[in-house]
Amino acid sequence: MQDDVNPKYLETLELDKILAQLAAHTSFSAGRELALALHPSANIEDVRLWQQETAEAKRLLSERPGLTIGGVHDVRPLLKNAQIGATLEPQALLDVLSTVLGGKAVRRVILPMAEQFPALADVAQRIEECPKLAAEIARCINDRGEVISSASPELARIRRQLAVAHDRLMNRLNKLIASPSSASLLQEAIVTQRGGRYVIPIKTEFKARVPGIVHDQSASGATLFVEPLAVVELGNQWRQLQLDEQHEIERILKELTVAVGEHAAEIQSTVEALAELDLAFAKAEYAYELKAVEPDLLDKPRRPAARKGRESAQVQFPEYLYLGHARHPLLPAETVVPIDVHLGGEFAILVVTGPNTGGKTVALKTLGLLAAMGQCGLQIPAAEGSKLRVFSGLYADIGDEQSIEQSLSTFSSHMTNIITILAEADESSLVLLDELGAGTDPVEGSALGRAILTELLERRIPAMVTTHYTELKLFAQATSGVENAAVEFDIRTLSPTYELTIGLPGRSNAFAIAERLGLPQSIISEAEKLISAEDREADRILARIRRSRKEIGRATHAAQSQLASARQREKEARRLLRAVERERSELLGEARQQLEALQEEWRRMQRKVERQEVTRQWLEQTGQRLQELEQAQKAARSALPESLISSAEAVLPAEELQVGDTVWVTSLNQMGQILALLDDEAEVQLGALRTRVSALDLEKRQPVASPGGRSEVHVQLSRRPIPRVEIDLRGWRAEDALPELDKYLDDAYLASLPYAHIIHGKGTGTLRRVVREALADHPLVASFRPGELDEGGEGVTVVQFVAQSSG
Repeated sequence: MQDDVNPKYLETLELDKILAQLAAHTSFSAGRELALALHPSANIEDVRLWQQETAEAKRLLSERPGLTIGGVHDVRPLLKNAQIGATLEPQALLDVLSTVLGGKAVRRVILPMAEQFPALADVAQRIEECPKLAAEIARCINDRGEVISSASPELARIRRQLAVAHDRLMNRLNKLIASPSSASLLQEAIVTQRGGRYVIPIKTEFKARVPGIVHDQSASGATLFVEPLAVVELGNQWRQLQLDEQHEIERILKELTVAVGEHAAEIQSTVEALAELDLAFAKAEYAYELKAVEPDLLDKPRRPAARKGRESAQVQFPEYLYLGHARHPLLPAETVVPIDVHLGGEFAILVVTGPNTGGKTVALKTLGLLAAMGQCGLQIPAAEGSKLRVFSGLYADIGDEQSIEQSLSTFSSHMTNIITILAEADESSLVLLDELGAGTDPVEGSALGRAILTELLERRIPAMVTTHYTELKLFAQATSGVENAAVEFDIRTLSPTYELTIGLPGRSNAFAIAERLGLPQSIISEAEKLISAEDREADRILARIRRSRKEIGRATHAAQSQLASARQREKEARRLLRAVERERSELLGEARQQLEALQEEWRRMQRKVERQEVTRQWLEQTGQRLQELEQAQKAARSALPESLISSAEAVLPAEELQVGDTVWVTSLNQMGQILALLDDEAEVQLGALRTRVSALDLEKRQPVASPGGRSEVHVQLSRRPIPRVEIDLRGWRAEDALPELDKYLDDAYLASLPYAHIIHGKGTGTLRRVVREALADHPLVASFRPGELDEGGEGVTVVQFVAQSSG
């Protein structure tokens, strides 16, 4: 056994292509190098840490989508140059500066959130800010890579003198070319440069008329570029100052280089930490691209004991892996067919059969590649809840050769691989074998296949193999610890479905395909006669097994469909009931308001009569109005249930509230009992719910007498457990979260909760959008809003329920 995964098998699984796609998401060369060099670890603690870093990076990027490792460079080669005394150029120093500043920015984002992202914070802790070095480079070099005058007093002095010398030189030259006496001597009235010296273009025939130094000649020979003697001394002064400037710049760059060398260890630590963070962010972005999830890592289990049956002991194996809706990451997402596959429990070896090009090899590679990705700290393209063991070795003998005639060399190559695998693998490994026993005589090949499977089974080495041999199908069917699986083929379209079905042996479908393609029936019949009686009987047994499994599957599917339909009908009925209750509540509320308005008008008239502010005309009008009010009051009463009328009539005159009083909470439309009085608030028991409300929101009511003559507060108690005022849906898929949300809202409403907090997290925003769309149409929801900062912000939605009737 070896403790590391052999790169040869990883190449067979095409992990290198995955790493190339991962590297495309990195931000700088050091991160890219780490991505391309990524290798599966056989240490579960390493894998756990890598997976934690990836998961934290996904959450961090969802909360801070603008966070990048941009602007940094792999300056480690520059650090080596600085340490050996080679002066760094200004651009190289700017690369060092941008790397230090980029590391500082990332560090200051991650470290304050160390409790949320502990694994990333451990990496960010290794970033050194080097503030003095950064400040010195920024002081001396501008963004264009130029050493600025303020880098040293000497450089500032030289540049001032250089500007004066340049102005003097140019003034003298401009006067020469502007002189009328020089006009006929010049080829053109301009000042130009040759060899770093300022010159004027003189016609060749007038060379003697302009004493000076010839620095160049035109291609035609008609023009000489002459530095007049009158400006040579000024040109020398200007040139000397240029040399002084260059020497001072080199001195400044040397000092900065020495400072970089002194901080080389800190800067190298920063680059390495940034590379690790860059890799973590690349893994997160790649996971988003693949719609991948974090696999659950299975600990290395103790060997389970055999489970005794009626006839023989049933061998049990530890759980090796479970992949739900697993997709091959290198195939187009819009066309790849996901598979469900598991190893462990009642079997450790899976024998996959089916037609050529049916997806057997793809299924094999999907299993191996996702296991390798998981052990590299990458999330895998599969469903939530997928599980992986950390295998000490991944072994794959997978050949893409699909020709009819396979040479002896091909068989020898496969057998050499298998011999190596059997010598190195153990029960902590995963073995993948494609076309086991192929490439030689079928009888001998199938016998070798059975013997190899027996060896793997006896050594409890988990494996997945593909084959065409019927004998291996029967072996899997008859042997405890080995299970059949099939890739399906559509005879009507002559195309594979790529679906993997565990528990069913596959069929090659050779005769059916030949018939569909038009081979004469007589030839097919003759071929069927040539199959041995044993093979025909084996095919019949396997066909009966397939039919039985499919009938069970159909029955199960039908039962599940009926259950789902029944649940849907129940859900629809509950929705209609809620709508009816909501409408009824609204009607009762309107009727109650109308009745209260009529009663108030009646009382107002009574008070006016008592004050004797009446006239004959008013009495006649009042009598007519009282008759109208009486009729309206009878109509309003008829629309209200008796409980609501008695409740409304039980309102007592306004007086001071006391502990134990029965009260009506107007904002919640609920009867309750005062438990405590707190200044201008009161603590009220509402059924099973205790809440605090404003005293102005309470109306004292007369307790309703019970049949036994005792005065009781009538409270509707819930028959189910009282739900919390919040539900946490983070980590749920939308299709699973909505039924849970619907059930919670029902329970919360029936428990008379006045509000609820729906925790969906921020993430990509998909779950938040789905939740709020559902709330917008929900009959029990009066309104909803995003949470305040102290409530969770956009990660929480606060729901207010519709008011309930007090009757």
